[in-house]
Amino acid sequence: AGVGAFRLWLSSRATTMRLCFMCFMCFTCSAGCGCRQHSVVREHFQRMGFCSCVQPTSTSPQQMERSSPCEWGRPLSPPLPLRTTCEPLIMSFNKCGSAAGKFHDELIATARALTLPGKGLLAADESTGTIGKRFSAISLENIEENRRAYRQLLFTTPAEWKTCISGVIMFEETLYQKADDGVPFVKVLQDSGIIPGIKVDKGVAVIPGTDGDTFTQGLDGLDKRCQDYYKQGARFSKWRAVLKVGPNSPSDAAIVANAEGLASYGAISQANGLVPIIEPEVLMDGPHDLAKIQEVTERVLHAVVKALADHHILFEGMLLKPNMCIPGTDYVDKAKVTPADIGLATVTALARSLPSVVPGVMFLSGGQSEEEASINLNAVNQVTTLPKPWSLTFSYGRALQASTIKAWGGKKENVKKAQEVFLARCKACSAAQLGKYVSAGAGGAAGESLHVKNYTY
Repeated sequence: AGVGAFRLWLSSRATTMRLCFMCFMCFTCSAGCGCRQHSVVREHFQRMGFCSCVQPTSTSPQQMERSSPCEWGRPLSPPLPLRTTCEPLIMSFNKCGSAAGKFHDELIATARALTLPGKGLLAADESTGTIGKRFSAISLENIEENRRAYRQLLFTTPAEWKTCISGVIMFEETLYQKADDGVPFVKVLQDSGIIPGIKVDKGVAVIPGTDGDTFTQGLDGLDKRCQDYYKQGARFSKWRAVLKVGPNSPSDAAIVANAEGLASYGAISQANGLVPIIEPEVLMDGPHDLAKIQEVTERVLHAVVKALADHHILFEGMLLKPNMCIPGTDYVDKAKVTPADIGLATVTALARSLPSVVPGVMFLSGGQSEEEASINLNAVNQVTTLPKPWSLTFSYGRALQASTIKAWGGKKENVKKAQEVFLARCKACSAAQLGKYVSAGAGGAAGESLHVKNYTY
């Protein structure tokens, strides 16, 4: 009776969910009806699962392939066979369609172009305040001309960098700036085959009643801003949510608020032709171990994916930018955790959470040193014990630029040298994306920690 009442409640909703009572995860229609609604779900979440606890024993193949309709739609002809293993399933799309609208095909094409083998993203979206902190380290004044000159250094790196970088995330100021010769930065990138992107969130604010948990602001006016960014040439966007690990964090309120914010942003972005990069970052701050960061990361990703589905996000036209599963900066036995441990924990968290149709996972560096970020990305791509249906690549800011900005020092005569340093880091990350990076050691600036407590930008 309880199960019947539960199914009746579900049928009154706009979405449907079936439960495997062995593992309490969602899975495809237990009746094997082959209806159109469930066929869409199967296409979108194929190989998403990690559970194989249910094996049908009494049902014949003929019974499993029955074609009678169910309450969710007309049967397919020929009907789809029932899968023989339990496959976790998040809420299916309801009948109003995805947020992508007329940009459906364009979003998919852009997302695929951003996740080509050996390529990743340069995150050059530091705010005016954050880039000012980088400039202060080299005794450079934080004025617009210096910010423009530095971004020009990056964007005019010799052509070889385009074999490593597929897209650049820019700050709004940079999106409208030009190179010395008057060519807009957007066109400079496009002429190199690199896709321009834009950071669209407006920073974080504390959630009252929590232990310092935050939510991200910026939804007001986002629809109009995305329209303007698209006209300027941007083809993808990014929104960062920040969560921390602590005795009372992340709270349920923080997880829900940030998941809903990411999903709302994602829907608005797709509706305006921009591939959304969904960034739920769990900070490295704290004494937590590897198991704890993996557990929190999974919990956050489950909530985010659920919210994305509820908002009808086109999963094939979005990208995820999560943290890697790395022990906290104050964890006492951190030295005992190997890159292989980090790689396996990270891929496990993704395999338990993320639909396989998402084209790519663009990891943030999160305060790792340049060398650590390359080594750990390499370890992620060397995992062979779990399926990896997504491109696992990088979207690094500090881990691509720390050595570069030091080599530049704000001086014109150092531009070529700085570009050589930048290109070397791009090549290292490109090799790591392919699982072929061989570390030459963590000497110099590449080995310096880039961690900033409670990092904002």
